[in-house]
Amino acid sequence: MKKLIILLVIGAFVAPLFAQSVSDENSSKMYYQTVSVERVYPTRRGYIVQYYRGGIRDFGIISIPNEWFTDAAGKAELVTLPPGRNWPTLTIFYKDGEFSHIRLYVHRNKKHQTWGNVPLPADVSRYFEDVDNPKINF
Repeated sequence: MKKLIILLVIGAFVAPLFAQSVSDENSSKMYYQTVSVERVYPTRRGYIVQYYRGGIRDFGIISIPNEWFTDAAGKAELVTLPPGRNWPTLTIFYKDGEFSHIRLYVHRNKKHQTWGNVPLPADVSRYFEDVDNPKINF
């Protein structure tokens, strides 16, 4: 019994030495940026997201087309938050310095103050002109 315990202890110390290591060649450089969202405006073309850039009333705008949400491995994901005090956020993921995908965390209740409305005759096409490589501006 003592020999078994000694072997298990030695095995616990030796096993990590043979664990798989990740080389720099196989690893990817993945990073993300997260910002707090002031308001989300759903439109027929997609979502227009107004986010905080740093100051109290300093906002930035980013657009997410509806097509990005439809593919199985799409570029965007809409995640609804459970009821509570969680404020919506926007996270942009980059892989090797290139845009990978977006996650928009929102309140599930569309009557919440963070959901906005765009008047029907408004032309929102200018927000969806250059959306291939979105960037968060601070």
